[in-house]
Amino acid sequence: MPDNRIRSIVIVGGGTAGWMAAAACSKVLAKKYASVTLVESDEIGTIGVGESTIPALKLFNQMLGIDENDFMRKTKATFKLGIEFANWNRIGDAYFHPFGDFGLIPLRDVHFHSYWLKCHQSGDPYSFTDYSLEGLAAKQGKFTRGSKVVQDRTRDIGYAFQFDAGLYAQYLRDYSEQRGVVRCEGKVVDVTLRGADGFIEAITLENGQRIAADLFIDCSGFRGVLIEQALKTGYVNWTHWLPCDRAVVVPCSSTTLPPYTLAMARPAGWQWRIPTQDRHGNGYVYSSHFISDDEATTTLMASIEGPALVDPRILSFVTGHRKQFWHKNCVAIGLAAGFMEPLEATSIYLIQSGLSRFMTMFPTRDFELPDIERYNRITTNEYQKIRDLLILHYHATERNDTPFWDHCRTMSVLTV
Repeated sequence: MPDNRIRSIVIVGGGTAGWMAAAACSKVLAKKYASVTLVESDEIGTIGVGESTIPALKLFNQMLGIDENDFMRKTKATFKLGIEFANWNRIGDAYFHPFGDFGLIPLRDVHFHSYWLKCHQSGDPYSFTDYSLEGLAAKQGKFTRGSKVVQDRTRDIGYAFQFDAGLYAQYLRDYSEQRGVVRCEGKVVDVTLRGADGFIEAITLENGQRIAADLFIDCSGFRGVLIEQALKTGYVNWTHWLPCDRAVVVPCSSTTLPPYTLAMARPAGWQWRIPTQDRHGNGYVYSSHFISDDEATTTLMASIEGPALVDPRILSFVTGHRKQFWHKNCVAIGLAAGFMEPLEATSIYLIQSGLSRFMTMFPTRDFELPDIERYNRITTNEYQKIRDLLILHYHATERNDTPFWDHCRTMSVLTV
């Protein structure tokens, strides 16, 4: 039989998505299977904000064989037990979304929330989070990795990380280059498509260098250099349900290290606080239809908990995803695939999920259409589920104190 394996892979774009893709390829495929080249430009840069994650990232790091203590030190990470949501239902209200289970022991196949609802209706004054070990520990500023004793409840404690996304990308770059990934500095100025089938044949850099490959992974961010600019797959716009289209971001100095992320509702969106070892990452996600950039910046700067370390930056985005995540011999990962605002810290998870699914369905040079269609169908479904969870945060509110919240409370959530 002829050898029809993928022998060369080009990743366009660095940052978190690009270097996660490079690390996964170098670990799962190994350099004897296929060469891996990552192309990025220092001039373009990345989003580079403090990043909040969910527990799934532990599995990715474990798959790579990364030592957690080393990872924590080099990315200035802190532990995360969940997310606190403030002012979402009503001003002054707050609820906590912890990782891990509720209750302490199995209750004869009846879900714990059923017992809690019964007790709550009978006058039990305790909140649902009071029955979560992770929730109680987070509010007291405590954390443990978990006991090795089988009977100990802390054995299965759920946690994730909060870290500097730029440092995580650098960490994975070091990991990848040690395993044979070649980094190429430069901007992509042209993409050559094969005349016969429209597959990507090669990319050309600003310095004239031409790089051909069997498989291309687009991690070029919002621009979608390959998946959109070259292959023109189109975009599914979800602005109707998720009207926020901008964010102003700024880090500030801080000495507090709460083991959770804060998501506080604001007049025209919401504000995050992500504590890392040496700073707090802050951002105000908002709708430009209901507040100006200057007003949003003023609101954010007045509420951060320490001196700003740099000037605030404005980011623009359109919530949604590519109509095809994998098209021909190109798969889009990270922001090149789509954008879901970081309300439930799913950005890195979607990178990880996309890579895991792609590695499971890794193609040959035949690029079988049923595999591509299945990948796109499953990925679309995952994005839609996360979209609906985010919509719930906005729509299930009693707030009518600003035009933005009145819009979210009364908007139609029916899909066409």
